[in-house]
Amino acid sequence: MKDVIIDGKSLTLDDVAAVARPGRALGLVHPDVAQKAVKRSRDLKLDLIATGQPIYGVTTGFGDSVVNQIAPQKAAELQRHLVTYHLNGTGPLAPAEVVRATLLIRANCLARGNSGVQPDVIGLLLDFLRHDVLPRVPERGSVGASGDLVPLCYVANALFGEGEVDYRGEVRPAADVLAQLGLTPVVPEAKDGLGLINGTSFSAAFAVLATRDAAQLARVADVATALASEALLGNRGHFDSFIHEQRPHRGQLASAAHLGRLLDGSSLSLPHDQVVGSNDPLDGKGHGKLKRSIQDRYSLRCAPHVAGVLRDTIEWVDGWLETEINASTDNPLFDAESGRVHSGGNFYAGHVVQAMDSLKVAVASVADLLDRQLQLLVDAKYNNGLTENLVPRTEGDAWEKGLHHGFKGMQIACSALTAEALKHAGPATVFSRSTEAHNQDKVSMAPIAARDARRIVELTQEVAAIQILAACQALDLRGTGDMAPRTRAVHALVRTRVPFVDADRRMDGDIAEVVALIRSGALLAATGTEGEQR
Repeated sequence: MKDVIIDGKSLTLDDVAAVARPGRALGLVHPDVAQKAVKRSRDLKLDLIATGQPIYGVTTGFGDSVVNQIAPQKAAELQRHLVTYHLNGTGPLAPAEVVRATLLIRANCLARGNSGVQPDVIGLLLDFLRHDVLPRVPERGSVGASGDLVPLCYVANALFGEGEVDYRGEVRPAADVLAQLGLTPVVPEAKDGLGLINGTSFSAAFAVLATRDAAQLARVADVATALASEALLGNRGHFDSFIHEQRPHRGQLASAAHLGRLLDGSSLSLPHDQVVGSNDPLDGKGHGKLKRSIQDRYSLRCAPHVAGVLRDTIEWVDGWLETEINASTDNPLFDAESGRVHSGGNFYAGHVVQAMDSLKVAVASVADLLDRQLQLLVDAKYNNGLTENLVPRTEGDAWEKGLHHGFKGMQIACSALTAEALKHAGPATVFSRSTEAHNQDKVSMAPIAARDARRIVELTQEVAAIQILAACQALDLRGTGDMAPRTRAVHALVRTRVPFVDADRRMDGDIAEVVALIRSGALLAATGTEGEQR
């Protein structure tokens, strides 16, 4: 069992992904030092309230209503009103893994000890995770500043014993589930509601999960490219280290090296000198026609330059997100050392939205790359002797000739998925809106960007699945005996789930099977290169 430390400083992206996805043995540890920091912050809050000074969101109204100061006796009730009036989310419910990630990140941010909340707030967030009690959180309604107010209100509401939760496959009142588990709802005091909702944790949850899946997808794209290179009788010399060392972007180097390892031993995708040597010499003639092109089309030749951009984008995105999930992202913040309260704007998710807008473009570009490779595979004008649409070969005037269309429909579906991914790749950052009586007059739109990034990753996983299915079909037609050992292992794994397409049939189930292999990590594991991180 691996412990995940909840101290506002040590949480990793892999921790978030592991807690979010069930089936992992994990312990959630809130160290004494972090608990003491939370208590000091809360004690300072109570001391400052007692002075009668206005404290934003504690003894004043919210946002533009900051000019309305209230008596300290009203401070706790104000927090319930804050949560209640934001319960206006719409759209689909956030997936269970996103809700788990949100609970974890919010607990960790509050554990940093600057937010002034009761320790019980963090304790119940962790209890929800331990028992897998998941608030039902609509995806839509947040502009990403002042934090993810609307979605996080559904979390706060559940902690207060209100609303509904998902528990053991049932939708139940939060109060009933808490009572069954012997857990006590939070009785909010001043700042508790604001501390729960005035942060970036919902956006960050989507972002972390999208980024972890995108990191996997960068390597899957290399596998798909290697299969296509063999199926199309490509030139693996395009991935030679000398080329990429002359333009040494780290991600490009890593992708090219990965492709080299995947294709090592292939008799289909040949080194450059063997490709050249397979052609007849001119022997004094003024002109000749090469039997085998010495250069592949860009979607093969430049694959490391596309997947490499995704790898490098993920590298800096990871750093930004790790900072975000270990930050105090609410307002105001209490400095127990100086005894002061500070009003600021750490709820503004500018780094999250910029990271996700960049990730969206990089992932969508990979979808486009794989879609172009698929087009080469199915089009007899470009696939180097394979059949039209990868239909089984038929001899003479056999009855089956002309009846089947193989992967024609799959290519259309792949094109649609790619177009949808590209459509959602536009930046959300530039759509900032002035809201809430021009108090929130510049907002981040981070949750929209993060949700779009996750959608693009899912679409690209489906694009990759179709391309891999087509490449495996092509390799069956070409002959798998000359494949590289690593790519042959991938082909064999796919064939344990999906048979060769020997006649027209529905293939939606085939796509789902390969998507599952991608998401589970089994496809990468089959290559023997899963452990490589770059």
